[in-house]
Formats: sequence, structure tokens, C-alpha cells
Amino acid sequence: MTVSPLAVVADGVVLGEGSTVEEFCIVGRSGPASEKTVFGDGATLRSHTVVYAGVTAGAKFQTGHHVLVREHTTIGDDVSVGSLSVVEHTVQIGHRVRVHSHCFVPEFSVLEDDAWLGPRVTLTNAPFPRCPDVSACMKGVHIGRAARIGANVTILPGVRIGERALVGAGAVVTKDVAPGAVVVGNAGRQVKTIDDLLCPAGLDHRPYASLSE
Repeated sequence: MTVSPLAVVADGVVLGEGSTVEEFCIVGRSGPASEKTVFGDGATLRSHTVVYAGVTAGAKFQTGHHVLVREHTTIGDDVSVGSLSVVEHTVQIGHRVRVHSHCFVPEFSVLEDDAWLGPRVTLTNAPFPRCPDVSACMKGVHIGRAARIGANVTILPGVRIGERALVGAGAVVTKDVAPGAVVVGNAGRQVKTIDDLLCPAGLDHRPYASLSE
């Protein structure tokens, strides 16, 4: 285990074998001190990462630089969160999830196993920002298993993205997306399924396995 002398790791934080905490990280200090903060084996927290008390992450969790992860968030094995991304509190992230740089994942979001968020993806959870009852009506986005969300996509509160769906770059998704659908545009609309996709380089293969498999 390697912890930089320039990092701040609170008492009681559990770091698995082979973990690395780089300089200027703050781990387990902000948030409720009574909450357990646990990382599995092989975690890598790169410089300026802040992880609040009350986060549980599995083996091989890794962050880029300047990442924030808030309390009451649970993270599976082999998950990466890219530089300058924010994961707010009470988020559920499954195994092998990839969150690229500059992403925003707010409270009550769910990212199932193998989900993939491209750069600058924004999930939202407040139907009417600054409504007097906003805390009571927040609804997180639910990203299904192995769904792929392209760069600069915005997904509105409460929307469910079906498993293995593909949302094209820059889309604004205002309603649920069916499993395996390909959605593009603003507002996002289904144009095909992943079974219809062909290799843009002309190779004799399809990018994704058939929905029937």
C-alpha cells in the first residue's frame, strides 16, 4: 500500500492491499465521521481526489485527477471515474462501470454493471430546480446493464436507459430508452437498434452482439 505523505486519510478508512493514494487526496474526512469508508484491493486514487466518509468501493477502483465522490455511495469492482468528474451522494454503481472525464452523476443515480459514460455526460435529478419541495421529488437516472452513453449527453430526471442501449453523442434524453435501442438527437429519438449497426470502417463484423444472444 502506498499513501502519499501529502494526502489526508481519516482514521478508520480501510484501504485494501496494493492500494495507492496520491498527493493532495482527502479520503474519509468530509461527511459523517461515523460512516465506514472502505476500498477493495488495488484501489488507485489519483491526485486531488476527494472521497467523503461513507463510501464503499470494490477492488481495482480508480479515479482520475480532481474527482469528487460523496457519502452513501456504493461502487462495485473494477470501476473507474475520470478526471474532474463528480459523483454525488447516494449513488449506486455496479461492477466494471466506466465514467469518463467531466461527468456529473447526481444523487439517486443508478449505473448497472458494465455501463459506460462518455466524456461530459450529465445526469440530472431535479424535475423543477429550486422548487420548494425539490428534495422530496428528486428522481435519479437509471442506466441499465452495459448501456453506453456518448459524449456530451444530457439525461433528464427519472429516465431509465435500457440494458445495452446506445445513446449518441450530444443527445438530450427526455424519456425512457428501450433495451438495445439506438437514440440520437435533441430531444433524443430512437432511430434503430444495436442489431442494425455496421462497422464504419467497413470490416466484416458488427460492433455489438445481437439482442437475441
